[in-house]
Amino acid sequence: MDGDDLIEVHEDTPRAPAASSGRGSEPGSVHVIVHPERTQVVLVGEVDADLAADLQEATSDAEGTGLPIEIDAGQVTFMDSSGIAFLARIATRSAHPVRIRNAPETVRFLLEVTRIGELLEVVEDGDDDAESVDHGLPTIGLADRSRRGPEPDGVA
Repeated sequence: MDGDDLIEVHEDTPRAPAASSGRGSEPGSVHVIVHPERTQVVLVGEVDADLAADLQEATSDAEGTGLPIEIDAGQVTFMDSSGIAFLARIATRSAHPVRIRNAPETVRFLLEVTRIGELLEVVEDGDDDAESVDHGLPTIGLADRSRRGPEPDGVA
């Protein structure tokens, strides 16, 4: 195995959304991918209470590598307090600064309102090498930006 190989530590299959959800978004999943220089956590779909146990396991898996942690939130369609708690937990327990990339407006709004964003290095799309990040997963269920509803007041 050479230095460019990826080792997938943890991948959960998507779960069916809760019957009461009514949001019409795709079910959530979390993937932990170990790169030679960092551990990447990829969040997909609805990051909510249905995913809480998987987020707890992903935290342990990511921390266990001892590498810097980067969270790719580009495919998140919804996030509740379970997702925010995951971000706070991983940011406060990591020995390295935790970076979150590609956070959609709704996630950035939650990071700002809860002040969890102060614990993370929030990297905007296009900053650094954000566009070149390859998480090795199919890019399914990307949110169609043209169909998003109005942004919350005060969010640029």
